[in-house]
Amino acid sequence: MFPELRYKADRKTVAYMTVTTSLLFIQWYFGFMIPVFILSLFMAITVAVIAHNHNHVPMWKNKTMNNLTDYWLTIFYGFPAFGWIPTHNRNHHFLNNKEGDYTITYRVSEKNNFLTLVSYPSISSFFQQKPIRDYLKMLYKNNRNGFYLAFFQYVALAAVYVIGVIIDWQKTLLYLFIPHQVALFSILVFNYVQHVHADEESDNDHSRNFTGFLNVMLFNNGYHTIHHKKANIHWSLTPEEHKKIEHLIDPILLERSFWAYIFRSYFCQSLCRKQALSLNV
Repeated sequence: MFPELRYKADRKTVAYMTVTTSLLFIQWYFGFMIPVFILSLFMAITVAVIAHNHNHVPMWKNKTMNNLTDYWLTIFYGFPAFGWIPTHNRNHHFLNNKEGDYTITYRVSEKNNFLTLVSYPSISSFFQQKPIRDYLKMLYKNNRNGFYLAFFQYVALAAVYVIGVIIDWQKTLLYLFIPHQVALFSILVFNYVQHVHADEESDNDHSRNFTGFLNVMLFNNGYHTIHHKKANIHWSLTPEEHKKIEHLIDPILLERSFWAYIFRSYFCQSLCRKQALSLNV
């Protein structure tokens, strides 16, 4: 009997993961093709979102299938999937960009510019390692089975890299390492823009929401306010829940287009400033 999904909407999740896996083998066998490579980078980003979603609401009714999916996600996300638990579930969702949040957006600067945007993933990743280490120590002491499930995610990821490098290090770099870095970088960029210069003390204005086409492609990840209010509802239910609270959110935190926000916030201001300076001269 085929394992049963908790929500039928996760057929989309399984399809995305199947496509992502297929793209790796297609590129490995047929070689580099620009359109396929670009698609694989986008699919790597979707895996990061899927890892986040699966962490909150596991896809399967069967526990073993959920554990196996953690390994599947780990291999295509580029980091052990359990890492979301100490850094995200147990920390970010409680503190929501307040002091003590390991993913805080203003650790280095209160500014919001291109430099703070592109440096945030590396800085945030560094500070997230401590809670991950502490969580592993806690598991080893109190839940040995959970520890081994988490530890062997590292082993599985390392094994994939070792085997890949032995077979062809260049393909491993191109088709594994680069997509992994894109996934890890992108998911932290999403977190940054969803929280930077929002009001972390507010009940409704603590997150920026992106509601356009990219949001649909990325499993409604853009409905971030409702995600923080109801972290354990399935991603397919967030559009309806978002509608219930949308009127309570400051309109400035309701963005239709992710890319329009990126251009306006990190490129347009700089270009406009340079233009103004040239006019003054």
